[in-house]
Amino acid sequence: MSDKPLKGHRVLVLVTNYGVEQDELLVPIRRLQEDGADVTIAAVKSDPIQTLVGDSDPGETVEPTTTLETLDTGGYQLLLIPGGTINADQLRLQPKALEAIKAFAASGRPIAAICHGPWALVEADVLNGKTLTSYPSVRTDAQNAGAKAWVDESVVSDSVNGYTLVTSRTPKDLDDFLGAVGKALVGS
Repeated sequence: MSDKPLKGHRVLVLVTNYGVEQDELLVPIRRLQEDGADVTIAAVKSDPIQTLVGDSDPGETVEPTTTLETLDTGGYQLLLIPGGTINADQLRLQPKALEAIKAFAASGRPIAAICHGPWALVEADVLNGKTLTSYPSVRTDAQNAGAKAWVDESVVSDSVNGYTLVTSRTPKDLDDFLGAVGKALVGS
């Protein structure tokens, strides 16, 4: 058995250049890469990404791999959307990010979103009939966007309506979230 269970799998991460929650970006990227996945970070601009800790304190900066404008989603098996209130709120205003989300859902490829990340899914109109979790303040928006149910659980995987959606509430749920992301990626 390979010690790199995700070798050969490609993951796309969508973020803005300011306000992504540090652990919701860096922990998944590092774990996915350790497991052999090829991870691409697509940001709004080619400038460094300034992460935040707790939506307020500056965290690490990260270099994006590409920009949303030049992005081709075709070669990726899973889309990951980290949270951070500012990041999620601004990401859902980016037409190219919404196009990418819609392309993944329409093609049946899995999408994973944590914390406030599902806000972008609300805007992309891909939650119809889904059961999910998120940071609690996103619950009403998700339900108004057609989600079947919002639940208070560490991770939820829902495969109804053509694609797998993996969601979690906060950075405290990252271990469960990444376990479910790995399963969705291998199953894709």
